[in-house]
Amino acid sequence: MNTETFTTYETAWCPGCGNFSLLDCLKTALEELGKEPSDVLIAAGIGQAAKTPQYINVNAFCGLHGRALPAAIAAKIANEKLTVIAHTGDGDGYGEGGNHFIHNIRRNVNIAHFVHDNQVYALTKGQASPTSDEGYVTGVQTDGNHDTPLNPVLVAIAAGAGFVARAFTGNKAGLVSVMKQAILFDGYALVDIFQPCVSFNKVNTFAWYKERVYELDDSYDSTNKVLALQKAMEFGEKIPTGVIYREEKPSFHQKNSVLMHGQPLLDRLTDPAVVQKLVNEFV
Repeated sequence: MNTETFTTYETAWCPGCGNFSLLDCLKTALEELGKEPSDVLIAAGIGQAAKTPQYINVNAFCGLHGRALPAAIAAKIANEKLTVIAHTGDGDGYGEGGNHFIHNIRRNVNIAHFVHDNQVYALTKGQASPTSDEGYVTGVQTDGNHDTPLNPVLVAIAAGAGFVARAFTGNKAGLVSVMKQAILFDGYALVDIFQPCVSFNKVNTFAWYKERVYELDDSYDSTNKVLALQKAMEFGEKIPTGVIYREEKPSFHQKNSVLMHGQPLLDRLTDPAVVQKLVNEFV
């Protein structure tokens, strides 16, 4: 039984926003895992998704656009006892933060990365994002988006991520389950979450997703990488949700000779004389 509560607070999101369901699912997942607010850090950048840590009582880092992952992995490296979750939007995480997205897959630091994917830049009034459909018309792309949409699930699997999932805020049970699995996974875990924007995306609506998404059943083998790549490319009339790919592999901490011994960096004593000697070398 939690001694503290993951209280959520009044938000600035638009009425009907998919983020309300996502926040509720996050709260439920943390409570069902028996976490305490003091055990959890949410790192975020800029955007509607990045406001998440401001609306739930956990430790929070609110940084720059696209820069949630560096702060998240730094916190986890310093204190591996923390449950660290990065919350980004599709623009924040795959656009401005695309480089960090790719290279944190390589490092495999033990964090969960929840991407609120509404296929549009919602905070800045509806421009096309990296995941917007080709031909999607906005107030800026008035003749339609000419860019090929990014498939983050396909990219993550191809780049070597050990845990890759997709979920939909219209399916609370499915989203909570995937969130819990991602948090418990020992390594970088990506969850791409369909979170419809009711104000600026009139195409990829709750109804649009509901007609297309389906849950992978128990017969699906999430350890089969070739099958996972095929499922990742299934995006159109049918879109699979659930854990698309899972592979146990050594995490950053398990491979690092300094970190593998279990004592968090923040608990280790530092000799000021050694630090000063290093500083003097650069004076």
